[in-house]
Amino acid sequence: MAKLITPSLWADWKPFGLGEKKPHHFWEIFKTVWQNKRHPLYAWRILSRGCCDGCSLGTMGMKDWTMSGIHLCTIRLNLLKLNTMAAMPWQRLENDLAGLKQLSSAQLRELGRLPYPMVRRRGDAGFRRVSWDEALDLIANKIRVTNPQRIAFYLTSRGLTNEVYYVAQKVARFLGTNHVDNAARVCHSPSSVGLKQTVGVGASSVSYKDWIGTDLLVLVGSDIANNQPVTTKYLYYAKKAGTKIVVINPYKEPGLTRYWVPSVPESAVMGTRLMDDFFQVSTGGDIAFLNGTLKYLIEQGWFNQEFIEKHTVGWEELKAELASQDWEMLERFSGLTRDDMRRFAELIHNARTGILVWSMGITQHTFGVQNVKAVVNIAISQGWLGKEHCGVVPIRGHSGVQGGAEVGAVPDALPGGAAVNNPDNVERFSKLWGFDVPEAPGMRAVSMIDAAYDGDVDVFYCSGGNFLEVLPEPDYVREALEKIPLRVHQDIYVTTQMLVDPAETVVLLPAQTRYEQPGGGTETNTERRIIFTPHIPGPQVGEARCEWEIFQEVAARVYPDKRDKITFPNAQAIRNEIAQVMPLYAGIETLRKKGDQVQYGGRYLYKDGQFKTPDGKAHFFALKPPEVVLPAGQFILSTRRGKQFNSLIYSKKDTMSGAPRDSLLISAEDAAALHVREGERVRVKSDNGQSMECRIHIDKIKPRNVQAFWPECNVLIRRRVCDVAAGVPDYNAIVEIEPLRAAVGAGAGAAAAD
Repeated sequence: MAKLITPSLWADWKPFGLGEKKPHHFWEIFKTVWQNKRHPLYAWRILSRGCCDGCSLGTMGMKDWTMSGIHLCTIRLNLLKLNTMAAMPWQRLENDLAGLKQLSSAQLRELGRLPYPMVRRRGDAGFRRVSWDEALDLIANKIRVTNPQRIAFYLTSRGLTNEVYYVAQKVARFLGTNHVDNAARVCHSPSSVGLKQTVGVGASSVSYKDWIGTDLLVLVGSDIANNQPVTTKYLYYAKKAGTKIVVINPYKEPGLTRYWVPSVPESAVMGTRLMDDFFQVSTGGDIAFLNGTLKYLIEQGWFNQEFIEKHTVGWEELKAELASQDWEMLERFSGLTRDDMRRFAELIHNARTGILVWSMGITQHTFGVQNVKAVVNIAISQGWLGKEHCGVVPIRGHSGVQGGAEVGAVPDALPGGAAVNNPDNVERFSKLWGFDVPEAPGMRAVSMIDAAYDGDVDVFYCSGGNFLEVLPEPDYVREALEKIPLRVHQDIYVTTQMLVDPAETVVLLPAQTRYEQPGGGTETNTERRIIFTPHIPGPQVGEARCEWEIFQEVAARVYPDKRDKITFPNAQAIRNEIAQVMPLYAGIETLRKKGDQVQYGGRYLYKDGQFKTPDGKAHFFALKPPEVVLPAGQFILSTRRGKQFNSLIYSKKDTMSGAPRDSLLISAEDAAALHVREGERVRVKSDNGQSMECRIHIDKIKPRNVQAFWPECNVLIRRRVCDVAAGVPDYNAIVEIEPLRAAVGAGAGAAAAD
């Protein structure tokens, strides 16, 4: 019996977490059944046969390759309706555009699927339904007469398969441009850059099963309990196996402290304590903290000398740099003490194996790439690479971003990561594809919007996405979109971005979901596993078409005489070509049915210290910590996620913290200094000149640090501020907080006087 239950790991003695702030998983299941009542059997086929279109853990049906039992989470349940809902009343696009503009994104989604191609020209009161031929010819004719350097493609990640990404990037190059990018740009692009420069592959070096049984699991700048909920099941089994879990964050996330895993009876009833230790770093202080930790490890001789001598370069330069960094500076920049750094170093030293996991708390800074390198420095110093239960994991939030970048939907690399500014790579792909591939690197996603604002984009083709909600300063983004002569929005439902007034023309193209894709498709998950998801027959929604077929048909109509260079007869032909042009994905051509998968690189990368860098070595980087200068009375604001998937919001309250979405998370110390109470309204003023109203939510966050929910707080984030090496926006701001009590009181008094 002792093996079945472990009371020492229980979150509480109250069954089912009664009275606690926590997700209500069984209620979510009931809601999902209700929301999909029109097509319950189709919904069940998607859940039981399809590869999850939510986060990037990856499943086949409701099973995975890490553990036994059910693999299902609230994110997938919330997204399910998008795959089963009926067509929207499309006539509203023709005769009620003003009414649609008043709806939120969530309300627009609730209307249903986009069923038919629609066109709106400048001055039109609404859209007009058109045939596919008219829509495709309109797009092709405009592209044909446009300078390729003024054409840009953007693909978001939810639901897109590797096949769609591959065809889209090939179409972009066929049309003469490298201006193609995907949603990873605004989240994990620093991880790809940093990992390639340090160890050679921009992906997780280990598998999820390695989490279970590692001595030490470190979560840095991540809230996986909220963003990848099924990982809590991995954490449960890791705890049972003796793993220590350490969290480094400015906010003590409730879901990482304890969690009720619904598919594990013991945890579902009594909950599970996850976090063993917590280091409350200041926003932007990760490099200073990790440098201080490594400095202490070096002083104590707690590093893997043999591994370093055989398999690395840059160690002596790193040691010299750390020796020059004094403890007072490291403490000030990190917001933690030398004793904290010593304590973390001891945890590392006492662990034979360790895995470091990070997410957007590390990447979404102007120094995101350096943050990633600081994490990897720790792993290399211990020799925590190339073996079981050891590694580095940039945990992805969306099911398509890992594969999307790897098959070439990025502006600076061709499939397999071949750099576009290398003439040999360009020549090779030109021969393989039978047309000239452009050499100059293209624009990144954020730069596309900046170029549009500057009047330098004539055609902007978006598959999914909504820049109005994703990027900083939404009003600026709206102005940029309004300046583009032709915008094409290819999606399964209507978004606010589609309703932005056209400079000349806006075209809406109805897309199929991944489960409707003829011939099936594949995704690549965080652990580098390429998974096949079969075509799952269901109700046809209007005239929606497969996305890769749309892309290739547009290109074929631009240059009809070259149609044979860009069209594929079926999805299998795409997979065959992917395997041919990028050996990294060898085996994808064999995937044909449910359950088929191949993991490139095997369970873990870098076996025997064989790294994928040009010299075959792991590279240390000597890093200087950035200082976040906070003037007196000001705070550093970072963005956070609640009950949502990307920018798709599913609740007005965060189920983990209990905070409403208009909350500003603040420490008790700062709230007292500002003389504000829980729930009180304040005005948050950003250093970009914008402001928004929030309500105070007092919680366990680092003093002088505050958090607000994204994307609502994008108004406070400064535009055109990015990590230079990776192009990710800096989703942080210096803010002032002004209580509204006096203004409210004055207004009430005036009203009473009237």
